[in-house]
Amino acid sequence: MPAIGDRVPDTTVMITTPDGPGPASSAELLGAGTVVLVGVPGAFTPVCSDFHLPGFVLAADQLKEKGVDRIAFVSVNDAFVMGAWGRAEDVGREFLMIADPDAAFARAMGMDTDAGAFGLGTRSQRYAAIIEDGVITSFDVEAEFVDHRVSTAEAVLARL
Repeated sequence: MPAIGDRVPDTTVMITTPDGPGPASSAELLGAGTVVLVGVPGAFTPVCSDFHLPGFVLAADQLKEKGVDRIAFVSVNDAFVMGAWGRAEDVGREFLMIADPDAAFARAMGMDTDAGAFGLGTRSQRYAAIIEDGVITSFDVEAEFVDHRVSTAEAVLARL
């Protein structure tokens, strides 16, 4: 697991582009400005869709006022699913929906976990990180798979 002061790992992830899904470097996507990175177990899953992402959508203006340039959600899903989830939740332009289809980024972050008990296979633990110019300045991981306490928009706002 990265520590405070470490650079965000560089792996190939997928994002939705105007031409469809395309590969991108996680270090390039997350390496400039102030980024709030939220790792979630899965798009369209109950906690993620009912509470987690909507909380950040509602707090987007407050986060921006505190200097956040981009809010990034990453999940072990494909780019089509992440794009559809962003559209369904009506995320703004400051959001980046990152697909980690083979869990390479989750592994590089030390956040990969076996969610087989939930029927999900390998997924990411739920966490929130604040990244400034590619350097992790805050990193909080939920104690339980379905918790959403330390990685909520409110918790991130309190750390900014």
